[in-house]
Amino acid sequence: MRLLLALGNPGAKYRDTRHNIGWWLADRLALGWGGEPFRADGATAWTTGAGRSGVEIHKPLTYMNRSGESLAALLASRRFDPAADMLVLVDDVALPAGRFRLRARGSPGGHNGLASISASLGSDDYGRLRLGVGRPPDERIDLAGWVLSRMPGAEEEEALGAFPRAVEAVEYWLEHGVEAAMNRFNRAG
Repeated sequence: MRLLLALGNPGAKYRDTRHNIGWWLADRLALGWGGEPFRADGATAWTTGAGRSGVEIHKPLTYMNRSGESLAALLASRRFDPAADMLVLVDDVALPAGRFRLRARGSPGGHNGLASISASLGSDDYGRLRLGVGRPPDERIDLAGWVLSRMPGAEEEEALGAFPRAVEAVEYWLEHGVEAAMNRFNRAG
């Protein structure tokens, strides 16, 4: 089984925030692959990639900083190797809106959702697709408030404009693995 784990926060209050861009991409993938609507099942909402045999897309229903709890439940009920078979879809303030980067491993870099995943696994060895949401324009702006706020229209358009290429990157990862996907898609910007 291959697992896409899209990090975000549940509830209407957070639906359109920068922190939920991983959920936005999960929705795009499910729609494009003809998946069923996401359904709650324990600690996640999930669907299959209908056009992609053996692929599940999950959205943890815990808050971002407790995403590892959802992953622990999945590890107990599913058979997969997180290092080879899981790709985490996550927001990243270090990248501008409209950019993304694949990584095979690495530290959480201050991201509470990734820190929770790493703590749950006892390892930083898992793939991630980091989706750019940009930094606050002023360093005095609270970073937590920034990621929990909506993007202005033009910035959101830039972020969504990267989705067709991000979908290609996920599909390439499914076929060829994270290292090959990094080599192909990280060079392109």
